[in-house]
Amino acid sequence: MRRFILWLPLLVFVAFFATVAFQLYAPSDHMIRSRLVGRPVPKFALPAAVAGKPGLDSASLAEGEPRIVNIFASWCIPCIAEAPQLIEIARRGVPIDAIAIRDTPADIADFLARNGDPYRRIALDKNSAVQLALGSSGVPETFIVDGKGIIRHQHIGDIRPEDVPEILRLYEAAR
Repeated sequence: MRRFILWLPLLVFVAFFATVAFQLYAPSDHMIRSRLVGRPVPKFALPAAVAGKPGLDSASLAEGEPRIVNIFASWCIPCIAEAPQLIEIARRGVPIDAIAIRDTPADIADFLARNGDPYRRIALDKNSAVQLALGSSGVPETFIVDGKGIIRHQHIGDIRPEDVPEILRLYEAAR
């Protein structure tokens, strides 16, 4: 019995090490994906976030033309990183609407002046109610919505240069 007690710390360490090694080898997916992919956009109406751009509502997402809906914030560092890719996507003729969350019109205008403005519409979601209704858990997130208002794809995180061809392909598939 005494010998077993001497080996017990080593056995505990080996078990701990094996558990950690397994989690590093096969990490689980911790992304929180929207359950609305394949379903209609929930009903909402948000006011304009900045002067000169209209707000956004669910009815405008079902007007026959697919579009991209980008959820962003002026205080979001990855949103700055994805700005050039969104500008490139818009340059290719893809309509992009935006929902700014937990932000102010002045900060949003400053963000757009510094990083570019690829958006046709920019809505303000002050308390993230629409963001949560869409099933979004953070910023930035991007949804591809078909012309009938059905969410076809959710891109979690910033759009990187290598993601642009896939986003364009998914947009074309939503036509």
